[in-house]
Amino acid sequence: MTASFSGMRLPVSLRPLAYLWLATLAACGSSPPSAPTAAPEPTATTTATHPIKIGVALGGGAAKGFAHIGVIKMLEANGFAPAVVAGTSAGSVVGALYASGMNAFELQEKAVALDEAKIRDLQISSGGLVLGQKLEDYVNEQVRRKPLEQLAKPFVAVATRLEDGERTVFARGNTGQAVRASSSIPGVFQPVTIGKFHYVDGGIVSPVPVDAARQLGADVVVAVDISNKARGQSPAHMLGALNQSIAIMGQKLGQAELARADVIIRPQVLDMGPVDFNQRASAIMEGEKAALAMMPQLRERVAQLQAERAQALRQAQQKAAEAEYQACLEKRSRVQKLAGMAGLDGACTAP
Repeated sequence: MTASFSGMRLPVSLRPLAYLWLATLAACGSSPPSAPTAAPEPTATTTATHPIKIGVALGGGAAKGFAHIGVIKMLEANGFAPAVVAGTSAGSVVGALYASGMNAFELQEKAVALDEAKIRDLQISSGGLVLGQKLEDYVNEQVRRKPLEQLAKPFVAVATRLEDGERTVFARGNTGQAVRASSSIPGVFQPVTIGKFHYVDGGIVSPVPVDAARQLGADVVVAVDISNKARGQSPAHMLGALNQSIAIMGQKLGQAELARADVIIRPQVLDMGPVDFNQRASAIMEGEKAALAMMPQLRERVAQLQAERAQALRQAQQKAAEAEYQACLEKRSRVQKLAGMAGLDGACTAP
């Protein structure tokens, strides 16, 4: 005759007798009981999600690129300081200086003090009117001659390989040279020779480098689009025509890439000319206004991603707890298993 305690609870007064009976039952041939393995202490990785990494993709647009500074100012002011930076053309200039460790206000000071003569070196040749060496030297001076891989924030500059039109992302090496390559507008700047290839403006293949920012590890990509749009108007001068031609060439690619951004900021600088350096203060202000208008959308996207991560973390913790409980049950001694059938064993806590 066998007795089963499954599904019932014994009165407290009878429990010692039940334990004695179970111990006697298990005594024959059983090994000494071992305590179940204790659950591991929770760690930081199991109790908290990683912070959301914001990335900015700064597009090309010559002098309109000053708007990027205003955007960065508002991102920092609202607690969304970019952790990674990708830049094309004018965006690569601002991006490199920002990634070197400057904050937005320091960028603004640099912009106000910038003398065009420091970055423009005219040289008549078949390749272009501007050599670009001065721009390279200026950027390297501002970043204290650090190569791309040693900047304070992860940064890449996007250029176009002239030989085959391949999109090229510079992540290592000479920072000023990478920015120069990314900014070399065909017909204006002479192509930049790096290794055995020649490089020109990245706006041809990636007007706003959203994908490059994502590849740097950004969880949320904020794209800043300052590119020219064909609006049925003829540009007033050669550089404007060249800029608009590049924008038209890259428009289809740019639209597809912009669609992969989480938030798109479009400062109202379309009426600014590519060489209107005297409107830099206005461009910065337009960048601030456009960024501020998109803050609710950015907050919503960050909150959504945080909620998704928290949910995933809860599910992972629940699965881990269930696995620990199952392992605990399997490691119990025979006495503990029999006691568990009687509802008398509390060694394993169900999740």
